[in-house]
Amino acid sequence: MTDDKLPNSDRNIGSTIIDDRPDMYNILNENFTRALNEIAKFQPQYLQSISNLQLDFIQTTKNTIQNIISAQKQMTSNNNSRNRFWNIPPLSLPMPYVEQFARQLNEFTNNTIRVSNLNNQFTITILDAIRENLNIYNRATDELSRYNTNMVKAWNSFFTAKQF
Repeated sequence: MTDDKLPNSDRNIGSTIIDDRPDMYNILNENFTRALNEIAKFQPQYLQSISNLQLDFIQTTKNTIQNIISAQKQMTSNNNSRNRFWNIPPLSLPMPYVEQFARQLNEFTNNTIRVSNLNNQFTITILDAIRENLNIYNRATDELSRYNTNMVKAWNSFFTAKQF
């Protein structure tokens, strides 16, 4: 323990080097690392659950669309004498608006798919950029840690050299 007098005071500053401090930092490091490792264990399960949910949603949407179209097709069917009261002409008849509607629907679907593909590429590019930025940040924190370590060593050697 070292005691130094404060200027213009009768109080002393006492400093004690605590041997447990490095252990405290190691314990903090170990606990944070352990907690993050536990979180990382569940990450693949989260991804799989989200992926399964997306696939189930897509399948449910497909089934819903197929069921709605099937019901509408049944309503327009003239083969079923019970449903003739709907008075809806079948869409298989050659009508000018049916062909135009089919063309426009195909164009709309093709454009939607193109936009979706562009959006997916854009999203993947953004995620890759974020990942690269995290890697840069990680390297920067490593360099900052090295810089701080070197700075502390320099200051320690400066103060050690001043003490006789």
